[in-house]
Amino acid sequence: MQWYVLRVASNKEEKVRESLSRKMEVESVESVGRIMVPVEQIKRIRGGKQRVLKRKLYPGYVFMEMEPKEDGHIPDEAWFIIKETLGVGDFIGTEGVPTAMRDTDVAKMLKEAERPEDTPNIKVEFEKGDVVKIRDGAFENFEGTVDSIDTERGVVQVIVTIFGRSTPLDIEYWQIEKI
Repeated sequence: MQWYVLRVASNKEEKVRESLSRKMEVESVESVGRIMVPVEQIKRIRGGKQRVLKRKLYPGYVFMEMEPKEDGHIPDEAWFIIKETLGVGDFIGTEGVPTAMRDTDVAKMLKEAERPEDTPNIKVEFEKGDVVKIRDGAFENFEGTVDSIDTERGVVQVIVTIFGRSTPLDIEYWQIEKI
């Protein structure tokens, strides 16, 4: 079986996945394997409180594992079910023939999608050396340089000049913005 990418209406990925899975099971379509919407878990820390959110890795796409016909086309039994599903666009490919994903892309997608759920990561858009502005807290409107990032706690160490001296401050990542 090979993996294919199906374009779907944005914010309808999960509904399309559920609908396709249910229809393929009811119709006993054997040429279709797994149907996935890869998500990553992101930990948000705000005011000391942690929340874990799920975010789609590839918005607007559903991934399907299928066995194509010899000519590369999708089997008719699966094709009609897919096309009649609400929210489905078309497969990524050329001239009506879907293009299978490369093995390296499949491995990357599966690795991201199957990462254990107990290890959400904090999404921090800063790197060491970035110039940032503090937008909340006691040092609001101060500017500084990112020195280090602690993704476990969601804290960024920023070097700020206070009274002519460089001072390191530990600030939560949501309290600063890039300049």
